[in-house]
Amino acid sequence: MSLLPLHLDDALVVVDKPAGLPSVPGRPAELHDCMASRVQALVPGALVVHRLDMATSGLLVFARSKAAQSALGTAFAQRGVAKRYVAVVAGELADDEGEIDLPLIADWPNRPLQKVDHATGKPSVTRYRVIARETGRTRVALTPLTGRSHQLRVHLLALGHPIVGDALYAPPEIAAQSPRLLLHAHALAFAHPASGEPVSFESPVPF
Repeated sequence: MSLLPLHLDDALVVVDKPAGLPSVPGRPAELHDCMASRVQALVPGALVVHRLDMATSGLLVFARSKAAQSALGTAFAQRGVAKRYVAVVAGELADDEGEIDLPLIADWPNRPLQKVDHATGKPSVTRYRVIARETGRTRVALTPLTGRSHQLRVHLLALGHPIVGDALYAPPEIAAQSPRLLLHAHALAFAHPASGEPVSFESPVPF
């Protein structure tokens, strides 16, 4: 499969990851094909900066040097990257916008699942805004202020509105409504690792 980056310069590569493709190689042989290997075939030496869940589509950034990787990694870790996702969830949200503040931790007996744990969970915050309400569904814009594993999926489940097509967390009847998870990394904005100038990228929502 050919890969056409959304952006390519001396410091970074921005690509649009399809749903169902891992960000990095998995242990099973069938997961060796991944976004990282495809990017590195096109741009030798490209380095992983962050990841998306295999089921999630959208914007993924790679660095072209250790210095750029370090700068971008720090930006992601210290909330220097503005991230926006779009999801379709089950049910009609009552509020037009809100904030979900629930600590998350790995559900070790049921890995890779995560869960809300008020005693030992790590702080996790997601802001949401309704884009449109449909019969039995809501399209929402999501801004994660933290970057926990499966954060958006678990937070929306805890809100009572699991993401449509979520085979891990949604009830079977909700998971079966879509052949893919309806979650897309739609927009990213951050300081360019070389110039320091603000840059932003968007990927059209494919659902």
